[in-house]
Amino acid sequence: MAEYSFTPVEVPHIETKYRSIKTAIPVPESLPLFERLHKNEPRSMSGQPPIIWHSAEGFTVKDAYGNRWIDWSSGVLITNAGHGHPRIKAALKQMIDQSLLATYVFVHEKRIDLTEELRMLSPDPENYRVFLLSTGAEATENCIKLAKTYALKKYGPKRKYFVSFTSAFHGRTMGSQLAGGWNNQKEWIVDGDRTFIQVPFPDGFRTRDLSFNLFLETLKNNNVEPDEIAGVMSESYQGGGPDFLPVEYAQQLEAFCRKYDIVLIMDEVQSGFGRTGKWFAFQHYNITPDLIPCGKGISSSLPLSAVIGRKDIMDIYPPGSMTSTHSGSPLCVTAALENIRILKDEKLTENAAKLGEILYAEVTRIQKKYPDHLTWAYAKGLVGGIRCTTKDKQPDPETAKKINLACLYRGVLMFAPVGTGGECIKIAPPLCINEEALRESLAVLEEACDAVLG
Repeated sequence: MAEYSFTPVEVPHIETKYRSIKTAIPVPESLPLFERLHKNEPRSMSGQPPIIWHSAEGFTVKDAYGNRWIDWSSGVLITNAGHGHPRIKAALKQMIDQSLLATYVFVHEKRIDLTEELRMLSPDPENYRVFLLSTGAEATENCIKLAKTYALKKYGPKRKYFVSFTSAFHGRTMGSQLAGGWNNQKEWIVDGDRTFIQVPFPDGFRTRDLSFNLFLETLKNNNVEPDEIAGVMSESYQGGGPDFLPVEYAQQLEAFCRKYDIVLIMDEVQSGFGRTGKWFAFQHYNITPDLIPCGKGISSSLPLSAVIGRKDIMDIYPPGSMTSTHSGSPLCVTAALENIRILKDEKLTENAAKLGEILYAEVTRIQKKYPDHLTWAYAKGLVGGIRCTTKDKQPDPETAKKINLACLYRGVLMFAPVGTGGECIKIAPPLCINEEALRESLAVLEEACDAVLG
């Protein structure tokens, strides 16, 4: 993760319809607040551009000092319906006034409504069920548990392996990091777990071989037979890009899992709820997962996640043995229920699909302008990225951070560069952004690239 300086930089003042920069960045008056925070928290909680959010509305974020940014972060792909949507706020106020703030797994009406809404979004509503949790990592970890339990009960302990992909990110809990594809994130586990296997992700950037044969060869090289595999999990797109699976590859993966009765899990924590121009990104591949972990954009606000999955897998555990303390939290459930209705009513998935064509055209055009420094660009719906590399095609996190800051100084906010080397400039505005603001912010990106690379 990039580290940012806390020395204020004098930047030109900007005032447009959507952006306002009136101070040095970081704001000098904010520095004592950062100092207080650093005395309280571990340094792992730092690493984002040095501003302090005060309020956010729609697709813009404000500090308390008069600065306003077009938001390309959506928090971290959370606020699909936009920041502070008035309908979500009104629904939350109503639930607060109802005096229902915590329920454990005791039933409340909105939990019934939300699970029904999510089940109806599933590939097969009659045969899928919904389990609510709190975080994306909790959802992916639950999918690992379900896949391994299903395999154990049906086939015995021989079917123990869990296959995922290099460069994958599924969360920060132990199980989700064992399934993740970043070796440096699981050094702390020391001996790891030999039943977790990673195969190269066919992104066309790090892995040039896009054939499904590489998947099969990797299993063979690890002495893993298909009938020993409990589950396979992939992000519907890897967040460090976004990197999508080739469609044919995804369909071959599904066929492989069907042939051997392997639980297929498509991680939609980052990609679901309209982000890519479809409700779920796996729909671009025309495949049907067995388990679908969700989170982030499910509520556009409060912490909630879900696993949507086949009834025969989801019902393995008896009553009371697979629960979560805050899984049915009335406030989080209320926010998610209203969020789904907003996404439908305001046609925000359709908006993402339409504006995604502009985003793709512009990021690829900007990349081609500086091919020696920007070697890859892609977008689908309202998620996109540009990778910064050196002349020998190695990750260039310093250039990525410079462009990131140049955008910040000009009124466009992103989270810190992502990717295995911190080389990727990530673009993920709320799905309510309009074409005028998208084009304005893309012009800022190009201006930033010109300033850093020109």
